[in-house]
Amino acid sequence: MDNGIQTVQEEKAEEQTDMADATKIVYLTTQNCKFSNTDGNMLAVQVEEQEHPVVYVHCSFPHTNRRNYLSIRTIDNKEIGIIKSLDDFPPDIIALLEKHLELRYFAPEISKVIGIKEEYGYSFWDTETTAGSCRFTVHSGRTNVRLVTEKKLLITDVDGNRFLIQDIEQLSDKEYRMVEMCM
Repeated sequence: MDNGIQTVQEEKAEEQTDMADATKIVYLTTQNCKFSNTDGNMLAVQVEEQEHPVVYVHCSFPHTNRRNYLSIRTIDNKEIGIIKSLDDFPPDIIALLEKHLELRYFAPEISKVIGIKEEYGYSFWDTETTAGSCRFTVHSGRTNVRLVTEKKLLITDVDGNRFLIQDIEQLSDKEYRMVEMCM
């Protein structure tokens, strides 16, 4: 009977240790890590003695602040550490990290809404964007067309592509009415 209780107590202690490890934040600095680009244009990092051949940069605040509190994660989405500020790194590393941020958060800006047609639970958008003319389909529902700041609208299409309208107040009345039906 003692063995059963002891095992349960050991399991609880191990679980608490795992939770404590999960709450520890490792801050990445120029002193404890080195970023590099791989031959295949992937981002790699060495943190102290541990090599991570493929990592991804995630923003804590992707729509309002892409320079502070960046999470560096493995391909399995395990956090390696946090960069408090890009400004703490040299210009070449800042440029490298910004390049990977642009790839991760690529979202063409919609400059003109030509038309939006709603049918069968989808809205079909015809737009002009910073990446050229673009037609895309969005599942109807408020989660796919939403304000991320007071004026910035994020649209996510059925394939997971993201599009931005930086300032909905800059839309013409006609464009605003079409977009408003999808919000």
